[in-house]
Amino acid sequence: MVLIDPSYEIKSDYGKVTSAIQDCLKRFATGTYVVWYPIIARVEAHDLPKRLKTLANQAHKPWLHATLSIGRHEDGTTAGLAASGMVVINPPFSLKDKLREAVNVIGPALARGTGHSFNLEHS
Repeated sequence: MVLIDPSYEIKSDYGKVTSAIQDCLKRFATGTYVVWYPIIARVEAHDLPKRLKTLANQAHKPWLHATLSIGRHEDGTTAGLAASGMVVINPPFSLKDKLREAVNVIGPALARGTGHSFNLEHS
């Protein structure tokens, strides 16, 4: 398993992640790749999961995309990062169910105010 979690402080990090995954799928096609990313108001952040899913589909690899938002305080503000996502290429077959179980336990503990959510999609 390869975990990719760059700082994403530089916009070019998003493109580097995509390039790295493309290269990895050629060199080690059976590997499991986990890419974490922040969900922020930046085009690159919203495009990244789409690009990774496209790469996985082109390589005929299964993928899983999970997002978690902890919501907003009662006054409508957020402190720090309020949402993030993860794309897993070649996920273990049990990961989808285990993630759902884990979020049922930790989701309520992390939630603050309104707007918290967990989304999961897969190929």
